[in-house]
Amino acid sequence: MPTYSLTVNGEARTVDAPAEMPLLWVLRDLLELTGTKYGCGRAFCGACTVHLDGAAVRACVTPVAAAEGRVVTTIEGLSDDGDHPLQVAWDELNVAQCGYCQAGQLMNAAAWMRDTPNPSPEDIDRHQSGNLCRCGTYPRIRAAIQRAAELG
Repeated sequence: MPTYSLTVNGEARTVDAPAEMPLLWVLRDLLELTGTKYGCGRAFCGACTVHLDGAAVRACVTPVAAAEGRVVTTIEGLSDDGDHPLQVAWDELNVAQCGYCQAGQLMNAAAWMRDTPNPSPEDIDRHQSGNLCRCGTYPRIRAAIQRAAELG
Protein backbone atom coordinates (compact mmCIF):
# COMPACT_ATOMS: atom_id res chain seq x y z
CA MET A 1 0.00 0.00 0.00
CA PRO A 2 1.42 3.43 -0.89
CA THR A 3 2.38 5.99 1.75
CA TYR A 4 1.24 9.59 1.32
CA SER A 5 2.71 12.67 2.99
CA LEU A 6 0.51 15.67 3.54
CA THR A 7 0.21 18.56 5.94
CA VAL A 8 -3.04 18.43 7.89
CA ASN A 9 -3.99 21.42 10.03
CA GLY A 10 -0.36 22.52 10.10
CA GLU A 11 1.06 19.12 11.05
CA ALA A 12 3.09 16.88 8.75
CA ARG A 13 1.31 13.53 8.49
CA THR A 14 1.86 10.30 6.61
CA VAL A 15 -0.80 7.74 5.82
CA ASP A 16 -0.77 4.32 4.25
CA ALA A 17 -3.81 4.10 2.00
CA PRO A 18 -4.89 3.03 -1.46
CA ALA A 19 -4.40 5.89 -3.97
CA GLU A 20 -8.13 6.11 -4.68
CA MET A 21 -9.20 6.23 -1.01
CA PRO A 22 -11.25 9.42 -0.53
CA LEU A 23 -9.57 12.08 1.55
CA LEU A 24 -12.71 12.09 3.71
CA TRP A 25 -12.00 8.56 4.95
CA VAL A 26 -8.30 9.30 5.42
CA LEU A 27 -9.23 12.25 7.64
CA ARG A 28 -11.98 10.51 9.58
CA ASP A 29 -10.78 6.91 9.82
CA LEU A 30 -7.01 7.08 9.62
CA LEU A 31 -6.32 10.48 11.22
CA GLU A 32 -9.37 10.52 13.53
CA LEU A 33 -10.43 14.04 12.52
CA THR A 34 -14.18 13.56 12.64
CA GLY A 35 -15.31 17.16 12.15
CA THR A 36 -15.52 16.59 8.41
CA LYS A 37 -18.78 14.78 7.73
CA TYR A 38 -19.96 12.23 5.21
CA GLY A 39 -23.13 13.41 3.54
CA CYS A 40 -23.80 12.05 0.08
CA GLY A 41 -20.49 10.59 -1.12
CA ARG A 42 -20.95 12.26 -4.52
CA ALA A 43 -19.90 15.90 -3.91
CA PHE A 44 -23.51 17.14 -4.06
CA CYS A 45 -24.13 18.26 -0.48
CA GLY A 46 -20.91 19.89 0.75
CA ALA A 47 -20.87 18.33 4.24
CA CYS A 48 -17.35 17.04 3.57
CA THR A 49 -15.83 20.36 2.43
CA VAL A 50 -12.21 20.91 3.45
CA HIS A 51 -9.44 23.13 2.11
CA LEU A 52 -6.73 21.74 -0.14
CA ASP A 53 -4.00 24.37 -0.50
CA GLY A 54 -6.60 26.93 0.54
CA ALA A 55 -9.28 25.96 -1.98
CA ALA A 56 -12.56 24.37 -0.93
CA VAL A 57 -12.83 20.77 -2.13
CA ARG A 58 -15.21 17.92 -1.49
CA ALA A 59 -13.24 15.36 0.47
CA CYS A 60 -15.65 12.55 -0.43
CA VAL A 61 -14.49 12.59 -4.07
CA THR A 62 -10.91 13.80 -3.64
CA PRO A 63 -8.54 10.81 -3.64
CA VAL A 64 -5.76 10.85 -1.08
CA ALA A 65 -3.26 10.68 -3.95
CA ALA A 66 -4.41 14.19 -4.96
CA ALA A 67 -3.43 15.47 -1.50
CA GLU A 68 0.14 14.14 -1.65
CA GLY A 69 2.53 16.91 -0.64
CA ARG A 70 -0.29 19.42 -0.19
CA VAL A 71 -1.84 21.33 2.70
CA VAL A 72 -5.20 20.11 4.02
CA THR A 73 -7.24 22.17 6.46
CA THR A 74 -10.27 20.71 8.19
CA ILE A 75 -12.76 22.40 10.50
CA GLU A 76 -10.48 21.39 13.39
CA GLY A 77 -7.72 23.51 11.84
CA LEU A 78 -9.75 26.57 10.84
CA SER A 79 -8.50 28.28 14.02
CA ASP A 80 -6.62 27.19 17.11
CA ASP A 81 -9.23 28.36 19.58
CA GLY A 82 -12.49 28.92 17.71
CA ASP A 83 -11.83 32.61 17.10
CA HIS A 84 -12.11 32.61 13.31
CA PRO A 85 -14.68 35.32 12.44
CA LEU A 86 -16.99 32.71 10.91
CA GLN A 87 -16.87 30.56 14.05
CA VAL A 88 -17.53 33.58 16.25
CA ALA A 89 -20.46 34.67 14.07
CA TRP A 90 -21.87 31.12 13.94
CA ASP A 91 -21.84 31.05 17.73
CA GLU A 92 -23.21 34.59 18.19
CA LEU A 93 -26.14 33.93 15.86
CA ASN A 94 -26.76 30.35 17.01
CA VAL A 95 -26.68 29.13 13.41
CA ALA A 96 -26.54 25.38 13.91
CA GLN A 97 -29.71 23.40 14.31
CA CYS A 98 -28.72 19.76 13.94
CA GLY A 99 -25.22 20.96 13.02
CA TYR A 100 -24.38 18.17 10.59
CA CYS A 101 -23.67 20.41 7.59
CA GLN A 102 -22.11 23.25 9.52
CA ALA A 103 -18.43 22.27 9.19
CA GLY A 104 -18.84 22.12 5.42
CA GLN A 105 -20.74 25.42 5.40
CA LEU A 106 -17.98 27.11 7.41
CA MET A 107 -15.14 25.67 5.36
CA ASN A 108 -16.78 26.62 2.08
CA ALA A 109 -17.42 30.18 3.27
CA ALA A 110 -13.90 30.57 4.69
CA ALA A 111 -12.30 29.64 1.37
CA TRP A 112 -14.17 32.08 -0.85
CA MET A 113 -14.30 34.91 1.70
CA ARG A 114 -10.52 35.30 1.45
CA ASP A 115 -11.14 36.83 -1.98
CA THR A 116 -14.58 38.27 -1.16
CA PRO A 117 -14.22 39.75 2.34
CA ASN A 118 -17.42 41.85 2.13
CA PRO A 119 -19.94 39.65 0.34
CA SER A 120 -23.39 40.79 -0.64
CA PRO A 121 -26.38 38.59 0.18
CA GLU A 122 -26.35 37.55 -3.49
CA ASP A 123 -22.65 36.59 -3.25
CA ILE A 124 -23.42 34.49 -0.20
CA ASP A 125 -26.34 32.73 -1.83
CA ARG A 126 -24.30 32.05 -4.98
CA HIS A 127 -21.20 30.76 -3.21
CA GLN A 128 -23.02 28.71 -0.60
CA SER A 129 -25.64 27.26 -2.96
CA GLY A 130 -23.79 23.94 -3.30
CA ASN A 131 -23.75 23.35 0.45
CA LEU A 132 -27.03 21.85 1.57
CA CYS A 133 -28.68 22.22 4.96
CA ARG A 134 -31.48 19.77 5.64
CA CYS A 135 -32.69 21.90 8.57
CA GLY A 136 -33.06 24.97 6.36
CA THR A 137 -30.89 27.32 8.39
CA TYR A 138 -29.97 29.28 5.26
CA PRO A 139 -31.15 32.67 6.62
CA ARG A 140 -28.98 32.18 9.74
CA ILE A 141 -26.04 31.00 7.63
CA ARG A 142 -26.34 34.11 5.43
CA ALA A 143 -26.60 36.37 8.50
CA ALA A 144 -23.55 34.73 10.11
CA ILE A 145 -21.47 35.16 6.97
CA GLN A 146 -22.44 38.83 6.85
CA ARG A 147 -21.57 39.14 10.56
CA ALA A 148 -18.20 37.45 9.99
CA ALA A 149 -17.46 40.01 7.28
CA GLU A 150 -18.12 42.75 9.85
CA LEU A 151 -15.84 41.06 12.36
CA GLY A 152 -13.13 40.83 9.72
